[in-house]
Amino acid sequence: MKREPEKRLPARAGGAKLSETPPAETFAETDYLKRLVQDKTPIVVHLRNNEEVAGILEYYDTNFIRLTRKQVPNLFIFKHEIKYLSEQPDTLS
Repeated sequence: MKREPEKRLPARAGGAKLSETPPAETFAETDYLKRLVQDKTPIVVHLRNNEEVAGILEYYDTNFIRLTRKQVPNLFIFKHEIKYLSEQPDTLS
């Protein structure tokens, strides 16, 4: 019986193989939230129920963020309730 030669995939530049899976975590979210905290950038949090709340991100962890607001109570918002964040430098002036 004749044996067929193995088919090999070419290696990528830099030595990475095509069969490697991408990393599960890129830390992009953490870097972005850290920058928002350090710069005290005013943001608007767009929630899944279409509400919007504005403030400054003071704290975050794996499950929630803390939004500090002027003249109204601060909020702890679970991340699973957030649709997206947008930077709004003119919202808190």
